[in-house]
Amino acid sequence: MVDCCIIIPCFNEANRLDIETFKTFQKQNNAINLLFANDGSTDNTFAVLNSLNEKLPNVSILNFEKNSGKAETIRKAVLQTNKKYNYIGYLDADLSTSLSEISRLLNIAKTKNKTFVLGSRVKVLGASIKRKFYRHFFGRMVATFIDSLILKLDIYDTQCGAKIIQSDLALSIFKEPFKTKWLFDVELLARTKKLHGKAYCKSNIIEVPLNQWHDTKDTRISFIDFLKTPFALLKLYSNYAK
Repeated sequence: MVDCCIIIPCFNEANRLDIETFKTFQKQNNAINLLFANDGSTDNTFAVLNSLNEKLPNVSILNFEKNSGKAETIRKAVLQTNKKYNYIGYLDADLSTSLSEISRLLNIAKTKNKTFVLGSRVKVLGASIKRKFYRHFFGRMVATFIDSLILKLDIYDTQCGAKIIQSDLALSIFKEPFKTKWLFDVELLARTKKLHGKAYCKSNIIEVPLNQWHDTKDTRISFIDFLKTPFALLKLYSNYAK
């Protein structure tokens, strides 16, 4: 039985998709379906994904002709899973979070009976967490603002692109379009809190330090995105803060 669907949004990923790594993982993990969502790529990403789909049984492809961004692509992909899985997760196509790590997060969700598992990029002894200094510094500023004024859940890292969510919860919090572009991870947590309350979040959400996370050279977050962040934070505060 396929227990979990991992959504991988793709935009012009043809030259950096590690096809062999995906193949190896899929052959060893029959209980996980990899759902690649092509977000209007203008290169041959779709052709590369189709070739992978033809060789492996638990690989699915969604093709969106118009580019809509990571948040909306994941949202549309989640809604198309249509309750076929117990868990839904997502991670970045560049595998900054490895497939073995997402599998570990899934195992924690099941063994600890949690509905929302967050990967967390915490630098601890024995872990290999490599982030660009400016992204780490800026990320900590944003995370501090978010948790202090909006979430108030003592979450260290809301922005890590690796999460596992119980299917029913995922379908409810991905139902509506997001208010922001790359802070949608925060909105997922804020929506969970709004729907179920703080006590539910404290009991059912768990943050798990990753053993490995590496920034890639070809980051998709631009300087313009950083400049827009204060406006995005204001949107989050006006819609979700209490």
